[in-house]
Amino acid sequence: MTNLLILLAMPEPVRNQYRDRVRARFPELNVNLVDHHSKVGPHIAAADALLTFAPMLSDQVLQSAARLKWVQALGTGVDNLVDRPCLRKNVIVTNVHGIHGPPVSEAAIAAMLALARDLPRAIRAQERRHWLRFPAQLLHDKTVGIFGIGAIAEALAPKCKVFGMRVVGVSSAPRALPGFDRMHASGELAAVAGEFDFFVLLTPLTARTRNCIDANVFAALKPSSFFINLARGGVVDEAALLAALRGGRIAGAALDVFNEEPLPADHPFWSMENVIITTHQGGFCDVYIDHAWPTLETNMRCFLNGDIGGMVNVVPH
Repeated sequence: MTNLLILLAMPEPVRNQYRDRVRARFPELNVNLVDHHSKVGPHIAAADALLTFAPMLSDQVLQSAARLKWVQALGTGVDNLVDRPCLRKNVIVTNVHGIHGPPVSEAAIAAMLALARDLPRAIRAQERRHWLRFPAQLLHDKTVGIFGIGAIAEALAPKCKVFGMRVVGVSSAPRALPGFDRMHASGELAAVAGEFDFFVLLTPLTARTRNCIDANVFAALKPSSFFINLARGGVVDEAALLAALRGGRIAGAALDVFNEEPLPADHPFWSMENVIITTHQGGFCDVYIDHAWPTLETNMRCFLNGDIGGMVNVVPH
């Protein structure tokens, strides 16, 4: 019998959905489920396939997976997986992409509105039962810069236009797209960042993009600008971001991803009043499994039938 291990550090009802749907559709599989990489011990040595999100992995998982032939990543990003030396070259890696436009673009809009209207300040006042009034900033007639132009950015740009925003894209492959007023090459980021009222980061983490949002980029932004990271923590030089926030070189930030996750309890981001923290929630939505299921089902069927060539979204490594 083929053994599948599901590793999902998610709420129990959510992770059970994956287990139950896989079992119902593929009764020939032996399916085990754990909620943390430290708990794979009883199952990982016998696992032929692994279903997980790449950030939830550890070296221990891959080192102990002697029979592993396939990893289905449930997200688009495969950093923390394909960049691990302990991942054997003969292990097939597949991911899920093209489904994150709606949830992550909505997360970006929510972050911009929360920063512009200073919702954390209102919540702190509510906790003190303090009647506090202050003027909100508008998204209307503001400029948003989006770095990393893929399916999410293509969904986000038209939403920004609905709010009456100017939309500037920055990409390694600039091209004309609906919703963008203009597009620039990645190398021009520092030159155009001074126009941004909101800077939304969506680029994948690669060797080229690691720490590319650094002190030079933050220095180029306006003191009134807001920074939103829905990409990966490793794309940002966090020390430079901390310095920019503390020094008033930017007005605030909404951060969904971090260099270390979970974010340590003693990290200064937690206590900063001009920072909104969400816990890698950008793409996490109520219908995520429904959107990811076609990829998962196709690849599982191909894997069980030995049709490796029919598997979709194969990631080279």
